[in-house]
Amino acid sequence: MNRRLFLATASAAALTATLGQAATIAYTPGALNRALDRGTPVVLDYFAPWCGTCLAQRRVIAKLLQENPDYKNKVTYIEVDWDTYKREPITQDFGVPRRSTLIAVGPDRREIGRLVAQTGYDEIKALLDAALATATS
Repeated sequence: MNRRLFLATASAAALTATLGQAATIAYTPGALNRALDRGTPVVLDYFAPWCGTCLAQRRVIAKLLQENPDYKNKVTYIEVDWDTYKREPITQDFGVPRRSTLIAVGPDRREIGRLVAQTGYDEIKALLDAALATATS
């Protein structure tokens, strides 16, 4: 294994553990509908463990989830593995152009907003805030 791949994989594993504590869901077919059927907003994170931009996003997301418990308690966070699902309906139906895409979906099943390859704290926080604003208690 080359050094770069090893470092990316190790970083992804560490961040996945951090995000996993925030009750994240690894996408499987039907996961989005199950979450929305419960009436919770969802943030879809299209990631690849080898993607540097994805890792930067995850560092910001992990920080935000620690700072605001409502992000964990009122918004469902679903990780969609780009390498596995890039040609599947969960990706095609949303017109996801690439990995490192974050999409917020409201309980009404409408897209609230999206970020593509954005790693800024303020931008990601605004997306999570928009999702949280649609949560019902």
